Amino acid sequence: MRTSVPTGIIGYGAYIPHYRLPSSEVARVWKGGAERPNTKKAVAYLDEDAITMAVEASRKAMLMASAKSLGAILVGTESKPYAVKPSSTILAQALGQHTTLAADLEFACKAGTEAIQVVSGLVGSGMMDRGLAVAVDTAQSRPGDELEYTAGSGAASFVIGRKDEDCILQIRGSTSYVTDTGDFWRRSTQMYPSHLSRFTGEPAYFHHVETATKQLFKEFDLKPADFEYAVFHQPNPRFPVEAARRLGFSSTQIETGLLNPLIGNTYAASSPLGLVAVLDEAKPGDRILLVSFGSGAGSDAFDLEALGPIAEKRTGITTLKQMIAKGTNIDYSLYTKFRGKLQR
Repeated sequence: MRTSVPTGIIGYGAYIPHYRLPSSEVARVWKGGAERPNTKKAVAYLDEDAITMAVEASRKAMLMASAKSLGAILVGTESKPYAVKPSSTILAQALGQHTTLAADLEFACKAGTEAIQVVSGLVGSGMMDRGLAVAVDTAQSRPGDELEYTAGSGAASFVIGRKDEDCILQIRGSTSYVTDTGDFWRRSTQMYPSHLSRFTGEPAYFHHVETATKQLFKEFDLKPADFEYAVFHQPNPRFPVEAARRLGFSSTQIETGLLNPLIGNTYAASSPLGLVAVLDEAKPGDRILLVSFGSGAGSDAFDLEALGPIAEKRTGITTLKQMIAKGTNIDYSLYTKFRGKLQR
């Protein structure tokens, strides 16, 4: 897919909660996982949720883009605070935006890249000048479940507009691939998600990520060597590394955007935050592959290119790696208090 009018990212922002839960703490409490790598995940505080994190990231994106008005505000998340009340209107109010299209999107962990595609399409069609795509989650996990080792929290926001002198990243093209694969789900009355672990790898993650990437390569005549960076969805530390290897990417191409060992799986924000980490370092002309994955299941793949203004626009910002480095470890008891894990 390619828009008739070239589009791109004008400004971006991210937010990572301050607190970190080491995987060793989960293993200590639940007497398991001793063989796991020593990783951490970002944990939202008592007064933080998907909306508050979206506000923090979006204000940074609007500041970088010098954006005064937005034609659309789309929030991709599976952990919105209200079952029946949009998160996007609350975000719009906080950003001072009222004459705007506001909507929530949900497709498990690919809802954020879905928002990027929709806003890019709206801008590329000429319906609006600029829009905001937000990827955010406070990931859910049952106590003691496999997911609890990595289910983290974070947000990434992108102001998208036409490719012009202010654009820092061109969206050269994208493609999507979906199937009905039941690897992960949560019904409306359930507090925590369920999953079929035997489906998580091959029929779910790897099949969709690899198929979407290969389709992008075929559609736009691309190959791994065309990209300086590659960012894949990161449900755990191993899957994105394996996907990169299978597709022909080197460790050098993926290392900048590989954040799971530091903040866990931030669900809808996972691959978008990896993109933010790359944008903090990319030079004009660098090509970036971005591939998301959402259970249920599907992947979006993007061909992106950093443009001239990127270095100037990010001058003075707090980089994502700097945000992550400021984190403070907590124990499991504080984690349960912060995330309401004692509620049944």
